[in-house]
Amino acid sequence: MFDRHSIQKAITILGKGTLDILFPAQCARCSEPVDTASSLCAGCWPDITFISAPYCVQCGYPFDYNVGETPLCGSCIAKPPPFSSGRSVLKYDEASRDMVLSFKHADRTDQTPAFAQWMVRSAPDLLAAPCLIVPVPLHPNRLLKRRYNQSALLANQIGRLTNQPVAPTLLLRKKATPSQGSKTFKGRWLNVKGAFAVRPTMQEKLIGQRILLIDDVYTTGATLSACADCLLNAGAAQVDILTLCRVVRPANLSI
Repeated sequence: MFDRHSIQKAITILGKGTLDILFPAQCARCSEPVDTASSLCAGCWPDITFISAPYCVQCGYPFDYNVGETPLCGSCIAKPPPFSSGRSVLKYDEASRDMVLSFKHADRTDQTPAFAQWMVRSAPDLLAAPCLIVPVPLHPNRLLKRRYNQSALLANQIGRLTNQPVAPTLLLRKKATPSQGSKTFKGRWLNVKGAFAVRPTMQEKLIGQRILLIDDVYTTGATLSACADCLLNAGAAQVDILTLCRVVRPANLSI
């Protein structure tokens, strides 16, 4: 089945108006028609929690109230992550779960433009300065099964929106680790230890660069930290992170 995203290039020559007539803009959550692409319908908007300040200046964890000019969460104080700063767009909860999982597992790649626009709007400071955009990779076995890497789709679209360079294959997932979804906090960190590597032919590309690491969901930070460590050890000057969703409090939600 064709969708708006998959045939967009094919009918560009006919103009945007034709595309809008054939495939009207849809709510990113429920697919109901909306006036503007990359938006939510009036029914879904109140249910989705967008993360805004105040939040931890290092990992982006949201606070209920202002805790100072440069607030740090307890986790970043206790165990500072290797990345310098981070931002997430949405709270991952019951309201956003199905929307995110359909993008991640159910071929809803047509949601990519909406999600990427939200990510760009949420992190103007991270995207204002030059950076190299790098997605968290999938292992080849999982990529073959899923057919696409949702983080790479987001990274490529963010690059197009901001004119920042993207290196979608710079990071490799060299270990076919089990899914993080059912693992404990400690288990998630052990699961991804040593799982990533920089593609040898691309290492020179990242030396001295500020990397903006892209992923779909921030849960414990284990995967993002493992990737950031790998990039810094290979010569990156700095790593910042940007994710679509953030698990704010532990919950029985599959990812």
